[in-house]
Amino acid sequence: MSFLNLGLCNPLLQAIEGLGYTTPTPIQQQAIPIILAGKDLIATAQTGTGKTAAFVLPILEAFNQERTLRGKRIRALILTPTRELAVQVAANVAAYSKHLNLSSMAVYGGVDTEAQKQRLIEGIDVLVATPGRLLDLAHQRALYFDELEVLVLDEADRMVDMGFTADIHKIIDRLPQSRQNLLFSATISDEVRDIADDFSDGKMSNPAVEIVISPKSKAASTINQWLITVDKDTKSALLSHLINDQKWDQALIFIEKKHAAAKLVDQLAKRGIEADSIHGDRSQAMREKILADFKSGKLKYLVATGVAARGLDIGELSRVVNYDLPFKPEDYIHRIGRTGRAGATGEAISFVAMGDFKNLCAIESRLNHIIHRKEVAGFAVRKVVPISILNFVRTSKPPQPKSAAKSKGKAANKTPPSKPANGPEVRKNKHIWG
Repeated sequence: MSFLNLGLCNPLLQAIEGLGYTTPTPIQQQAIPIILAGKDLIATAQTGTGKTAAFVLPILEAFNQERTLRGKRIRALILTPTRELAVQVAANVAAYSKHLNLSSMAVYGGVDTEAQKQRLIEGIDVLVATPGRLLDLAHQRALYFDELEVLVLDEADRMVDMGFTADIHKIIDRLPQSRQNLLFSATISDEVRDIADDFSDGKMSNPAVEIVISPKSKAASTINQWLITVDKDTKSALLSHLINDQKWDQALIFIEKKHAAAKLVDQLAKRGIEADSIHGDRSQAMREKILADFKSGKLKYLVATGVAARGLDIGELSRVVNYDLPFKPEDYIHRIGRTGRAGATGEAISFVAMGDFKNLCAIESRLNHIIHRKEVAGFAVRKVVPISILNFVRTSKPPQPKSAAKSKGKAANKTPPSKPANGPEVRKNKHIWG
């Protein structure tokens, strides 16, 4: 199948051809016709599979007609969990619509609101926003939702994880009931499904279509995954050794704590390795500059907290390093999904200390395979990490944001629909927010 078969207009086809798009991905093949038909959609696909184009292209196709847009109004709202993802999605919207007479922009925190308010005065066809800044602008009456036609929740599971459930409810309460609803997510947890169920309230006359492109337990097959067991106090030395010994050209390094990110950058600098970090305490301008340097190759080594696990589109990123192993298997899959994108090969290396054993078991159980272990001369561990147990069941639950915990409580009395073990699935879902 080619994009010609999906019912897109010539200006859109010209734009995506210029971007090097040749064949639509599975999520694009299935989602675009459904969205063009005006149906509500819940779509699940792992990161790096082309979800953004899957919802942006049909929205632009639907909007490609003469229409007078009133001031401070928007036609499509795309909600994203992070500033980085908002910037990335807005850039994609602009690239896809370069030959169309449509307007778009992103609004997010960390920058002054005045410039954003000025741009909203004329009205915007497609607005990409983070929940907090959107509510702030709505409270200031900088925009109104009475002409909204399409709502997109992008990376819905990440928004739940970051505690945005209450903000999403507040936003939904402001929107017109007559609209198209699209939910895109890498995983569909009980909390995410609970959002869709809670927003329905029996208002939808037509059930939503649900697409499951790939099971949440898999990472891309193009990623070479391996791990090194290590003692916590030798992690930075090991990282420096690997960078120098293996002559890494580039690496995105994930770490859990903000203060630890800055400390690791200092430790690398003392060993002659130039790196920088992004985390929630850095200004938006600084984060954008650092990301631009990393994408251009000017900065080779970027240390990032979970804020950057999604929303980074580096292109041909060589490798991802889990300096700290994440608690949740889903986070592991999202992190390593920054490499090996769009069919390219990539490498994912994880540092695993004795205290990470339960997390490792949970991750490998989700992957359904043991991650290959390698030894590095000079870095023998004092605390040996046992071989993982694939059928390991965690007895303690990961910490949840308060809003997520409440949603979990609601979901406890619901039985989620069964999910396929593998392969694509298209089915009808009677619940979607309205």
